[in-house]
Amino acid sequence: MTSADFLPPALGPQRTFALVAGVERYDISHRWNLRGPARDALRFARWLTGPAEVPPGNVRLLLSPLDEPGDLDWTDAPAMTALRTAYRPATEENVKSALLDELPQCDGDLLWIFWAGHGYLGPRQELMLPCADARPSQIRHLNLDSALRWWRTDLVKQRRFPLQAALVDSCRVDAPRDTRWNFGNTDYGGGSSVPGRRQFRLYASREGEVAQNDAERGAGRFTEALLGELGGRSVRESVSGLPGAALSIHRTFQELRERGEGWQLPQFIVDRDWDACSFLDDDLSRAALPRAAKLDQAAWDGLGTLFEGRELPRCAHEAYAWAFKAAGCTTPAHAGLPGEGLLEVVQDLDERQGGRGGMPLAVPFVRFLADRAATAGDTPWADRLGEWVRATRERLALPVLPPPPPPARRTVVHVRLETPPGGEAGFLARMWLRGEQVRHIWESEGAPVGLDRVREELVRQLALIGDASEPDGDAGRQAYTAVDRVEFHVPYELLDADFDQWPVPRGPAGRRRALGLLHQVVVRCPQERADTRAEWHGTWRWLHAQGGRHPDAVRIVTDDEVTDALGMELAAQSPPACVLAHTTAAPHAGLLEAVLEGGLPVAVWRRGGGLPAPALLDLLAPAGPDGRPDPGALDVLALPARVREVRRAAAVGAAGAARAAAGAAHAHQPPTGGDQLVLLWDDPDDMPGLRSLA
Repeated sequence: MTSADFLPPALGPQRTFALVAGVERYDISHRWNLRGPARDALRFARWLTGPAEVPPGNVRLLLSPLDEPGDLDWTDAPAMTALRTAYRPATEENVKSALLDELPQCDGDLLWIFWAGHGYLGPRQELMLPCADARPSQIRHLNLDSALRWWRTDLVKQRRFPLQAALVDSCRVDAPRDTRWNFGNTDYGGGSSVPGRRQFRLYASREGEVAQNDAERGAGRFTEALLGELGGRSVRESVSGLPGAALSIHRTFQELRERGEGWQLPQFIVDRDWDACSFLDDDLSRAALPRAAKLDQAAWDGLGTLFEGRELPRCAHEAYAWAFKAAGCTTPAHAGLPGEGLLEVVQDLDERQGGRGGMPLAVPFVRFLADRAATAGDTPWADRLGEWVRATRERLALPVLPPPPPPARRTVVHVRLETPPGGEAGFLARMWLRGEQVRHIWESEGAPVGLDRVREELVRQLALIGDASEPDGDAGRQAYTAVDRVEFHVPYELLDADFDQWPVPRGPAGRRRALGLLHQVVVRCPQERADTRAEWHGTWRWLHAQGGRHPDAVRIVTDDEVTDALGMELAAQSPPACVLAHTTAAPHAGLLEAVLEGGLPVAVWRRGGGLPAPALLDLLAPAGPDGRPDPGALDVLALPARVREVRRAAAVGAAGAARAAAGAAHAHQPPTGGDQLVLLWDDPDDMPGLRSLA
């Protein structure tokens, strides 16, 4: 334990003050909510007012919990009862009032700052701690670095608070670069620096790392370790023992990393104790997290040539995420790619801290691109990318990379219907099977056929595909093909047809199930996109660059928005990529025209019109802790699978309702909204048979 000679003689509970904050609920979006920080803050307050014997009146407790405050564990103690009455929400106004107005007026020797919640690094690497009232237009926050500079100045009376300790259980990842996330520029200013003030800072994670939180137990790992070190110590014992406690916490997390059970590593802002003496021992110095090597000039020159004229491939987001995994480090908390071009993405990767082996993150990114290019048949580019990876590894003496995961195997049946050019009844029809290759499997051969004939042939083809098998690699075992999705390429007037309700034989006794329960079923209308191909392709690329999730990716359209100008409005920029129709009118009464004119590849509506109940966002997006899903939580790229889940849930619900109503002669169960959904899913990169069937 460090010598306590530097401690003020009068330091004790009465001269100790604290700001303790725990933020679980954020106004900006339920996706920001997290469980644990409020409980961590309460546990720290319990130590302060318990073993440390700090009066509750000296503690400014700010909490914004997910649960009702009364449901938190306040402990049956007079001090905690007082804090339960005095606590305030963790809004920016309350934070600034407590930290910059109230506490500086107190006469104390020691200030504790404990904060649990989200944390982001600004452009100047200042730690920004969002408050509960953060909103996209203004992410209200505490700039911790600026606040600590302020506390070192003469704006706090000179003889007050010579010791200040900041303990932060938060992530330290780059703030989102999207212009919608406005953190602003928060600087509290300050006066002249006061010599002799000592500050000790301990963060739960290093720059670029996500702090780990155990949502099930409602506890941050860092806080758990910190409180374990503080134990039953008094104020004086805890202050003098902070460097030793920090070392112990650091070693604990180092052991977790070495066992593969954790990745964050608590960090001291400087390797100095309260008395400005080095306290990092040799073992800990050797255990410091290695920084990744940077790309050299030869690597950058090679990438400049390789990426020239190349748009972001659809696998770019997968490659970006895999680069972090391959290097053994934490994926950034924000979704989406950090730039709109390949060089921008690589620049972002090269600026980040790498993993255990010192691998530059750009190398596995390019390795992934090479693998996918080879799979897609772009052999020349794949070979050039692979050669760049090999040469860069040899030149920088980098370790061997594991192979990227193979692309997901998906079997899709494409059914294309066209109106005959002579106006005859029926449709020209053709079917393809896409697996590892695209294979033409049936055609109406120039003769128009009715939808019943198309359905019969589709059922027959599905049976043939299901009966086909091939060796599975294990001796004596056969693998049977399962169709994942059926895509109907149809004329505009058939977009609202009930293809997903087509009956398909299933099981014994002639049982039939709806096609949309057995397979993902989507409709497409590529014939109507001749004038908006640029918008269509651009929006699809943008959606893939976001990994399918983005607050602007989904737009909910209501009746009053379906105007003649809606299509032009949707086409004005890449987002949105998906429309959820909350309209009463039939979809052909303006909505679908706007979707196609706007170049949007994805839309969901209720067949025949009518407000879906529940709302589509509630049906499709995962509910957050507050039970209110938002568009940014919806994975648009996973919608085909999600819509099938909703259809299945609706079928199960309808069957249960039918059983419950059995025996009631006049019982009537209205159809649920889930079994009436139509999904437009138009992937411009997957277009078999572009030539007209006529």
